[in-house]
Amino acid sequence: MRLIRLPGVHRPISDTWMLADAMRPEIGAGRRRVLDVCTGTGALAIAAAREGAEAAAIDISRRALACVRVNAALNGVRVEALRGDLFGAVAGRRFDLIVTNPPYVPGPSDRLPERGIERAWYAGVDGRVLVDRICAEAAEHLAPGGSVLIVHSTVNDEQETVRRLSEGGLEASVAARYEGPLGPLMLAQADEYERRGLLAPGQRNEEVVVVRGELAPVRSPR
Repeated sequence: MRLIRLPGVHRPISDTWMLADAMRPEIGAGRRRVLDVCTGTGALAIAAAREGAEAAAIDISRRALACVRVNAALNGVRVEALRGDLFGAVAGRRFDLIVTNPPYVPGPSDRLPERGIERAWYAGVDGRVLVDRICAEAAEHLAPGGSVLIVHSTVNDEQETVRRLSEGGLEASVAARYEGPLGPLMLAQADEYERRGLLAPGQRNEEVVVVRGELAPVRSPR
């Protein structure tokens, strides 16, 4: 996959490709209308389109959407690029599959950055500001039988994500895990995370997880 990245747009790293691996079987199972929320460079939407999906991508950043358009052209696929705050640009629309790699790094406060590369990282003191909103809003944008895949760190408490998706009417579970050392951004703040209770004393590793939620299909009357 060929990707360009403008300043201020997050470079896809291992969590993006982990989510792409989880996404492909969903498309193969017939979930063909795909929405990528917090798209960044558009890597996930482009990967979906390359699998034959009808892909749409949302980001609040104008630079990110410029990347999406250029990158889709570079890879010879079509992606609908939409600007909005999470699901704001797709009101009333439903998709077979929603994928999202939102900002989830715990930040200095619950006030989200409004510009610059930090907007692609920080998501409140527990890193859940955007994850919680996605959990609350995902079901209303899924077609019956549709699913949502959310990637984040165990620092953010994956069981809280499962709980919130379940409260939203989805059957939820952790679909994939990958264990490794804390990334540079979290590692630099590990002492502060210990003080907040996000890391155990001395902990310098994490698991990156993909949490999956599925909306029940409509059952035909007998």
